Amino acid sequence: MKNKKVLIGVIVAVIVIVIAVVAAVIIMGNKEQEEAKGLLNDYFTLINNKSYEEMYSKVASMNTSKEDFVTRNQNIYEGIDASDIQIEIKDIVKADNGYNVSYHEKMYTSAGDVEFDNTANVVKEEGELKLKWSSSMIFPQLGDNDKVRVSTLKAKRGSILDRNGIVLAEDGNTASVGIVPGKLGENKDENIQKISELTGVSVDYINKALSASYVKDDTFVPVKKIVDSNTELKNQLLAIPGVMINKEDGRVYSLGQEAAHLIGYVQPISSEELEANEGKGYTTNSLIGKSGLELAYEDTLRGIDGTDIYIVDGNENRVATIATQDKKDGTDVKLTIDSTLQKQVYDQMKDDKGFFVIMEPQTGELLALVSTPSYDSNDFVVGLTTDKWNELNNDEARPLYNRFTQKYCPGSTFKPVTGAIGLTTGKIDPNEDYGYTGTSWQKDSSWGNYKVTTLTGYSGAKNLLNGIIHSDNIYFAQSALKIGADTFTNSLDKIGFNQSLDFPLTLSKSQYASNNGTEISGETKLADSGYGQGDILVNPIHMAAIYSAFANDGNMIKPRIEYDESKNGEILIENAFTKEAADTIENDLIQVVENPEGTANDMKIAGTTIAGKTGTAELKTSSEDTESGTLGWFDCYTIDRQNGTDMLIISMVENVQDNSSGGSHYLIKKIRTLLE
Repeated sequence: MKNKKVLIGVIVAVIVIVIAVVAAVIIMGNKEQEEAKGLLNDYFTLINNKSYEEMYSKVASMNTSKEDFVTRNQNIYEGIDASDIQIEIKDIVKADNGYNVSYHEKMYTSAGDVEFDNTANVVKEEGELKLKWSSSMIFPQLGDNDKVRVSTLKAKRGSILDRNGIVLAEDGNTASVGIVPGKLGENKDENIQKISELTGVSVDYINKALSASYVKDDTFVPVKKIVDSNTELKNQLLAIPGVMINKEDGRVYSLGQEAAHLIGYVQPISSEELEANEGKGYTTNSLIGKSGLELAYEDTLRGIDGTDIYIVDGNENRVATIATQDKKDGTDVKLTIDSTLQKQVYDQMKDDKGFFVIMEPQTGELLALVSTPSYDSNDFVVGLTTDKWNELNNDEARPLYNRFTQKYCPGSTFKPVTGAIGLTTGKIDPNEDYGYTGTSWQKDSSWGNYKVTTLTGYSGAKNLLNGIIHSDNIYFAQSALKIGADTFTNSLDKIGFNQSLDFPLTLSKSQYASNNGTEISGETKLADSGYGQGDILVNPIHMAAIYSAFANDGNMIKPRIEYDESKNGEILIENAFTKEAADTIENDLIQVVENPEGTANDMKIAGTTIAGKTGTAELKTSSEDTESGTLGWFDCYTIDRQNGTDMLIISMVENVQDNSSGGSHYLIKKIRTLLE
C-alpha cells in the first residue's frame, strides 16, 4: 500500500513537471511569436523612414552584400515614390527554425495605392530572430534577378488664356543649348568663353560639365536652357563651333515680362512642397506653380501624369503589373485680361516703378494688371543663372516685387471716399461753405505748430464740389473731423478695410490705422486721413472696387480675373454708399476733368466722359524728412464710352519728386494714349 502511494506521488510529480515544461515551451513560443511580429513591424517602420542600412541589420545572413541590399531597396522604393507603407499581420505559423508571418501590405506610390498579401520568413540566427530576406519581400512577384520599371505618360498642364482665347501660358518648347566637345575646334577656350558670355553660364561650370566621365567627343553636353522663341540668341550661339540646340518640353509665356507678376511661373517641385502635397499625385519630377496665377490656380491647371509600375525579368520581358494610373490633363483657365491692353500698358510703364489696374466698372472684369519694372517668367522656367538671380534680387527698382498686390498711401485719390462717407452718413452737407481762406489751417491752438496745408488757394466756396475740383486738403481734413473718428472708421470697415478681398492672388489688406489697427489716434491723424494721408493705405484692386461704387449707384462691384461668358457683375458690398452720395461724387469727379480749374483738366478727351481724381502721396515721416519718396496717382473711369469698353483705371508711379512732368499728369499722358 505504501509502495502504491509512492508510485502515485511519482506519477503526479512527473505530470506536474511535464505540464510545467509544456507551459514553458508554449510561453516561450508565444514570446517568440510576438518578437517575430515586432521584428516585421520594426522593419517596415525603417522602410518608411528610408533607413536602408538599419534595415540590413534586421535580416539574416545571405549572399547579397549590404551595399547591394541598400541600393536595391532604395532604388525600388524611392523610384516608385513609395510612402505611408502599412502592414496588418494576419497569421503566424511555426516553421523550420522559425516562423512564417502572413501579412497584408498597403502603400502609396506614384501610380496610386498598392495592396497585396505577402509572407515573411523569420529565422533564428545565433539566438536572435532575423528576417530571411529576398526580393519577394518588396513585391511577392519580384525575383532577385527581376527589376521594377516605372514609365510615365506625361499629362498636359492647362493653358492660361486671355478673354479672347489668346494663350498667355502653355506647354510648349524650350531650347536646350549644348556642346559637342569634339567639334569645338582649335579655339576651344575662346569658343567656351563666347558660349559663357551669351548664356550667362560660367566658364568653370562649362569645363566641369565637359570633363565628366561619361563625356566623349561626340556627346551632347547640355549647358543651359533658353527661350525657344529667342531666335537672335540661338543664331548667335549656333555660329560658335561645337554648339547644338535641341528642343525640349517646357512652359512658355507669350507675355514674358508684360504679365509676369500676374501669370507667375512654374518650376520643379521642392522636397518641402512634395511633402506638403503628399497624396495629391505629385512626384519628384513634377512641376508646380510657384507664383502668380500659376500658383493660385495650381489645382485647376496641373495635370496628373499617368504612371505604370511593372516588373521585368533579365531580358526586359514584362512579368507582372504592380499598378497603373491613367494620365489626367489639367484644365484651361480663361482670364478677363485683354492681352493687347496688358501689353500696351506695360509698354507705357516699363521704365517706371508703379502699377496699373484696369477694370470694367459694371462687371468687375479686370482687363489689365501691370506691375513695373518686371521680370521674364520664361527665365524662371529655363533656369536663372546665379548672376541673373543676383541681378534681380539686388536691383533697387525691385522687379520681383508685385506692386498691384500691395497697399499704398493713396493721397488725394482718397478724398472722394471721404466725401462719399460724409454724404452717406449725413455728417457733411455738400453745399456748406467752410469759409476758411489761405493755404494752411488748424482747428485751434491745441494742435501746436501742426497745420494742414493745401497746394493752391482758390476763390470759390469751400464746399464739396470745389474741394474735389481743386483737391483741397483743408476741406477734407475738416470733413473728416465733422464725420468723427468712430463713424469714419466704421464706414471704412463697411467698405472692406482691414479685410481680405476674395481674389485668387493674396492682396494686402487696406488699412486706416498702423498695423491694421481699428482706431485712428488723435484729431490731427483723423484730419490727415480725410485727404488720404495719416495711416491710410489702400490696395489698388480694392480701390478699383471702391471707385466702382461711384459708377454703380453706391454698390461696390467685385473685381474678378476669371472669365465668365455671362459677364454679369457680382456686387461685393451693397449700398457701400447711398445712391445720392455716389451720384454726387461721380458728378464732382467729372468736373475734375471737365472744369478748366480741375486738377485733371488735361485728361479731357472730346466725345468721352471721364470721372477722375489726381493724387500725390507724401511718404515723409517728418517735416525734416528729405529722403522718402512721393507717389503720383490718377484714378478715373469712363462713362458710356463710345466705340469701346468702359474702363476704370487705378494707376500709380513712384518717386514723382524726380519727375518734372508731375506724378498724376505723367500718368494722365499715358492713360490718354490708351483711351485715344
